[in-house]
Amino acid sequence: MDPSPACRRAAAAVALLLLVAAFPAAVDAAAGWEEAHATFYGDETGAETMQGACGYGNLFEQGYGLDTTALSVALFDEGRSCGACYELRCHGSAYCAPGGAPVTVTATNACPANYSKPNENWCNPPLRHFDLSKPVFLRLVTDFHVGIIPVQYRRAPCARRGGVRFEMKGNRWWVAVLVFNVAGGGDVKAIAVRGSRDGRWADMSRNWGQIWDGDARLVGQGLSFRVTSGDGRSIVFDDVVPPTWTAGQSFEGKHQF
Repeated sequence: MDPSPACRRAAAAVALLLLVAAFPAAVDAAAGWEEAHATFYGDETGAETMQGACGYGNLFEQGYGLDTTALSVALFDEGRSCGACYELRCHGSAYCAPGGAPVTVTATNACPANYSKPNENWCNPPLRHFDLSKPVFLRLVTDFHVGIIPVQYRRAPCARRGGVRFEMKGNRWWVAVLVFNVAGGGDVKAIAVRGSRDGRWADMSRNWGQIWDGDARLVGQGLSFRVTSGDGRSIVFDDVVPPTWTAGQSFEGKHQF
């Protein structure tokens, strides 16, 4: 006699529970979680997390706040990961906060390698490490004095308010743009610019972090940008910067990833 559908479902559920108990790491991997470590830098104000290797400035004004992290060399990937969002959870430590709720953070800085230390070089390649703001770290642990904790992490979609923003930088001999407030993947793989007089697209080059270099001929022109995110999606922001722009000004596009 064939078992009833209810019996088959019950048997399948039991088998799944046995699999999770026997191979938790395999289940975590299937869910996209990877192993790393995390600590924090700075105090509760987050003052030390401002600026940083991604080229951002005041993280409060730019919409990132204190839900941020510096990445180890392997994760930072020479600035390509700037703006990306990660979901982290404390895992395997007696100091993990009850409930184990994950946090979501944006990569805004780099944790530099230290090749002079013989061990515990958490930010040296190939280690994967997150240097969190202290307020975020406090949400993961019961006592921040633990210092370093094992975590699991995975990429997460970034939620942003408003459109992608462009901050003009440089002078009459050098023109650059900082791209920030990017939703979706959060990271930027490529940018092209088109001047209102030139009318042609020109690729920009990554200077550092999310600061991209252009040509001095862009001074005095209205600017359009074509932004390609890390997942390959592209959006054109037509005439987002007026010809009267000056260095330090920020402009919001009408679109978002």
